[in-house]
Amino acid sequence: MPISLQKGQKVDLTKGNPSLRHVLVGLGWDVNRYDGGFDFDLDASAFLLTGNGQTPDTDAFVFYGNLKHPSGAVEHMGDNLTGEGEGDDEQIAVDLSAIPQNIEKIAFTVTIYESDKRRQNFGQVANAYIHIMDSDTNQELIRYDLGEDFSIETAIVVGEIYRYNGEWKFNAIGSGFQGGLAALCANYGIETC
Repeated sequence: MPISLQKGQKVDLTKGNPSLRHVLVGLGWDVNRYDGGFDFDLDASAFLLTGNGQTPDTDAFVFYGNLKHPSGAVEHMGDNLTGEGEGDDEQIAVDLSAIPQNIEKIAFTVTIYESDKRRQNFGQVANAYIHIMDSDTNQELIRYDLGEDFSIETAIVVGEIYRYNGEWKFNAIGSGFQGGLAALCANYGIETC
């Protein structure tokens, strides 16, 4: 039975499960209240962050344009352009044992592609969630349903995996941004997105 989190809650990943190595971070959503003539293309991304909360370089930004970190620790499993269908819309695989030592956390985000041009925002999205699966056992460990707290935001930091006392934990963030992917990149120290 997965642990269901609320915004701001934190939970251990590896302390009670020391053999946990491969996790799959799945993100999903549905579109509601939208008829603008465009598909609703949400994009999951991962930012690998050092202790100062910044990416050490552009390779530490894993998204549809950079599917795999050079260490092999984080890999985006592909871009879903419409969000149609059941289950996860996008997935990011993480090998906890391969994360470089200088990386203290990995932030998982969702942005709306061309949100300004398409006049789309997260107020038009329903049933958004993130969950973490043990890839080796296919068992769901954690689930965080975001709810309907967003209106004009075009980017969300959904959650983060972070290192604490040699163990990995998960934090349900649920923090919205305006300005889409560019705002997130600026927040994490990447100048060009």
